[in-house]
Amino acid sequence: MNTQSHTLSNGLRVLLIDTESFPTVTALVMVGAGSRYERKDNNGIAHFFEHMAFKGSKKYKTSFEISSAIEGIGGVFNAFTSKDHTGYWIKATTEHTHTLLDVLSDMILHPLLEADEIEREKGVIVEEINMYEDMPSRKVGDIFEEVMYKGSQLGFDIAGTKETVTAFNRKTFTDYIDELYHPNNAVVVIAGGLQGKNYLPEIEKKFGTWKNKKTLAFEKYVGQQKKPILHIQHKKTEQVHMCIGFKSFSFTDERKYALQVLAAVLGGGMSSRLFMEVREKRGLCYYISTGRELYADTGSLVTQAGIRNDKQKIQEAINVILEEHMKIVKGTVSDEEVEKAKELLKGRYLLSLEDSMNIATMFGSKYILEGEIADTKKVLEKLKKISKKDIIAVAKQIFIPSGLTCAIIGPLGEHDVALPVIL
Repeated sequence: MNTQSHTLSNGLRVLLIDTESFPTVTALVMVGAGSRYERKDNNGIAHFFEHMAFKGSKKYKTSFEISSAIEGIGGVFNAFTSKDHTGYWIKATTEHTHTLLDVLSDMILHPLLEADEIEREKGVIVEEINMYEDMPSRKVGDIFEEVMYKGSQLGFDIAGTKETVTAFNRKTFTDYIDELYHPNNAVVVIAGGLQGKNYLPEIEKKFGTWKNKKTLAFEKYVGQQKKPILHIQHKKTEQVHMCIGFKSFSFTDERKYALQVLAAVLGGGMSSRLFMEVREKRGLCYYISTGRELYADTGSLVTQAGIRNDKQKIQEAINVILEEHMKIVKGTVSDEEVEKAKELLKGRYLLSLEDSMNIATMFGSKYILEGEIADTKKVLEKLKKISKKDIIAVAKQIFIPSGLTCAIIGPLGEHDVALPVIL
């Protein structure tokens, strides 16, 4: 895989990644924008604008014209909004890369933002919010971060609220674009079988007129959690959904590799500790997994599970999950477990590199958030060096009472379950 980086005269960063494989490419434009840059009155604008970018532009007047241009060349497209970055991507055969760049540049640089389209899309966004409310397995993760980062923009729901999004007007969007959508806060990635073609002149042609400007900075998270938090949202469900986790550290911290292996040991697959203990041995859940969510200034390691709707079983699941955490703190982890977790991560990482969309997103997010080009060899080398000692050290540092948060959605009362005093 050959990677080249360039910076245009207007500050726009460009990554050209030749996978030397199939003649297909993913074109991605990623912007350093998301819900953590918002305020209470415009919460949800990052996600809403992601929708509006596809509703018509200077050249492609309607959503139908945009979708027809892409699907007419056999392409697929979508976008995503996170708390600290937003991405727009199109994937098609290499011969149509010029169309991908033409559509993406026009959408982002020249969105029409027509008033009637904004009003129509408000209904779509509200229904998306309603959909997530009906998906507790997804919603519980949002609540977990809302509780953990209470009082910070990191606690904002990416979709916003029904009240905020229905109050938006065209000026809300233009003000937001003016704050964050500038070339010095963006990266263009072309990843796939580039076949030796140089796409830089075309990228310069499409994006070179984008005006540079100082962009809005997010407020750093400075919250201090002093005691464990248990938050229960009562909802009539057939299954209780739970996120239980601990504050960790940012994506710039070298301990992130040990944290990744620790997460894999706990709940990284069907042979992981929590899957075996909570599902296989006790039959308490259908799904359970552990992962990490890292930001520029903080982060978390979190286990999510769908538990049997029974108060005693829910309490048992909480107890078992935390007991497994504490076993690692006490040193009960084998070299074999650590090596197996590392191989799991290595395999999944390499498998993800088979898809140009994954590559574009991985390299784009690394570049926009950390200012560095992703180095696949370095990642694998860092993981390889992680030892049992590293895992135990990180567990001791983050598995402490003041860093514990548990969010639950289900038909429970405030005192139906409790966090055990085992830490």
